[in-house]
Amino acid sequence: MAAAVAWLIALTVVWSQVSAWTSYPVAWLTHVALEQGAPMWVRKVHVRPGVIEAETTIEIAVPQAGGRKAEFSVEASPARYAYGLPILLALLLAAGWRRRGLWQRALAGYVLLWPTQALSTVMFLLMQMISTAQFNLRTLRADMWQLEAIIYGYQAGALVLPTLVPVMLWLWLDRAYVAEVLVPGFRRFAGQSAVPR
Repeated sequence: MAAAVAWLIALTVVWSQVSAWTSYPVAWLTHVALEQGAPMWVRKVHVRPGVIEAETTIEIAVPQAGGRKAEFSVEASPARYAYGLPILLALLLAAGWRRRGLWQRALAGYVLLWPTQALSTVMFLLMQMISTAQFNLRTLRADMWQLEAIIYGYQAGALVLPTLVPVMLWLWLDRAYVAEVLVPGFRRFAGQSAVPR
């Protein structure tokens, strides 16, 4: 456990310096998802290292412009929900940094994290759009169930997926370690707890 925490701290420091580049594939997937999945709201998506910006087709009233309407843009950092990478790498390294196939598992995990990180970023941007439009169904040209799906998707994408998915991936990628070390340790612990005192 201490090794995992130490690796996590060290890797998070490194990741914070390179996250604009390591999360670039996430930005690209988010770009495709927004332009293909929400064309009624998204005019154009711009991606540059560290930032993704979506120009919307949603018109809102501008208070200082005499009630005239204007479209708006929303932006996010693709790394915002990509912090699962240092979590996954810390778990892999804590399980044994000299083990065979470590770097292949790390690379596979890095790629497998992209879809959920992109989903979290998409939901964050969609949530910004609907909140900027003040959840107005007429302005958004949407049904209530669509807004509710975005709100629930945003909550899952912001609170659950960024930390759960790297742990689940580690359990899958390091199945041998889990079977050899964690399962027997858990059984011993469960057996000791079940002994009446």
